[in-house]
Amino acid sequence: MSTNQEAPESQVKTETETDAEKHTELVEHEFTVEELTEALAQSEQKAQENWDKAVRAQAEMENLKRRTQKDLEDAHKFGLTNFAKELLPVLDSLVLGLQAATGDSEDVKKFREGSELTIKQFESVFAKFKIETIDPIGQPFNAEQHQAMAMQAVEGAEPNTVVNVFQKGYMLNGRLLRPAMVLVAKAAEKKPTDSPSIDEQA
Repeated sequence: MSTNQEAPESQVKTETETDAEKHTELVEHEFTVEELTEALAQSEQKAQENWDKAVRAQAEMENLKRRTQKDLEDAHKFGLTNFAKELLPVLDSLVLGLQAATGDSEDVKKFREGSELTIKQFESVFAKFKIETIDPIGQPFNAEQHQAMAMQAVEGAEPNTVVNVFQKGYMLNGRLLRPAMVLVAKAAEKKPTDSPSIDEQA
């Protein structure tokens, strides 16, 4: 009976001694200043790397937000681009029809009045949706807004100015929808002056 009682006590002592040895081993290893400095440097480097990642992610989010905002603004501003381009030939046809309607008959007068009213309505709608007309007659040629169909020497016109507009151009919110097709003045060609003859026999 006593043997059975002693066994657990010896087992408890052995376990306690083992725990004490482990604890002593842990306590025995003291970190040196160099080890602590190195561990601190590594921790600071990781912290800096994580900070850089966070800053980059923040910058990417800001860029994405700006791009999305710009895309939305462009969609609002230029969403009508294709529709407006399709309407321009219709307006051109009305203008050409009005120009071709000559004569003093009542039918022609009614046609002209109807066409003029329709053109005014077009212009009103265009103004409402910020579609501007480019009618550059007398202005300097601008390659960004005008398309030169021909160049011609015109008396009294400054070189490189628009002297005739074949077809008006249009812009939507400052963006070119269609360039104006124009005739551009060029400098008059100088006639060669008669050079004095040289007397070769002299």
